[in-house]
Amino acid sequence: MIKTFCEWLQGTAFAQTISETWFPMVESAHVVALTLVAGTIFIVDLRLVGLASRQMRFTQLSDQVLPWTWRAFLLAALTGSMLFAANAMTYYDNVPFRAKMVLLALAGLNMAYFQFVTFRNVAQWDAGKASPAARFAGFASLILWTGVIGFGRWIGFV
Repeated sequence: MIKTFCEWLQGTAFAQTISETWFPMVESAHVVALTLVAGTIFIVDLRLVGLASRQMRFTQLSDQVLPWTWRAFLLAALTGSMLFAANAMTYYDNVPFRAKMVLLALAGLNMAYFQFVTFRNVAQWDAGKASPAARFAGFASLILWTGVIGFGRWIGFV
């Protein structure tokens, strides 16, 4: 069923146009967007683990940085979807692509758990050292996003 969808998607006029005309530009935009996503997430994560921006309240830093993260993530998701459409059958069997998607989902779950559970007691650690749960979320995020980047880079070499 998924393979049939991938075959159909890659055969659409939209996917063909991307593949034949727009692929280099879409891929470049995807890389730039992902760089902004990862860079801004790393800024927040490094604050959580206590390695950077310790003089700033966590909420102040995240309020300044995360709007950029979300804008860049939307662009990365859009361009990534376009890249997938152009080569859906290639990505269907690509192990690094699948690993990237699993790590991306895990990063999303980590973020959701942090936002809806760990962040509830931010007032207790906002100006100082993050709670153990917040530090764990930061370390997990750094590892997961590094994996997303690494496997994403590997996709083209398989």
